[in-house]
Amino acid sequence: MKCVALVIAVVTTALAPTTLSAQALNLTGVYKCVQMCRGNLPAQITQNGTELNVLTEAGQPSRAWPDWYWPASRIWIDAFNQSAVYSPDGMLIQFDNGTIWQRDLPAVLPPARRRR
Repeated sequence: MKCVALVIAVVTTALAPTTLSAQALNLTGVYKCVQMCRGNLPAQITQNGTELNVLTEAGQPSRAWPDWYWPASRIWIDAFNQSAVYSPDGMLIQFDNGTIWQRDLPAVLPPARRRR
């Protein structure tokens, strides 16, 4: 009987979502809406631990956090009452309503050549 209880405890611990997996990727940054946009402003996400502050392309602020069932790949956005899935590298976020945000990275210029 002790063996069965031990196996159940180990399996439950291994399969349970953790806050560590939710923090594995930092989504902080500026995003550009590329599909089904409601505005033309840059979207922004600021992440502090597992909590996120979201500002949409329409200028609407909201709070978000990792989705209860998929904390390592989805976030729940409170004001929209919907979730969004993000890519493993954090470059794309796709909302349940079809809106897609792409991380807007600044252009990297090559190093300036020195004149002699």
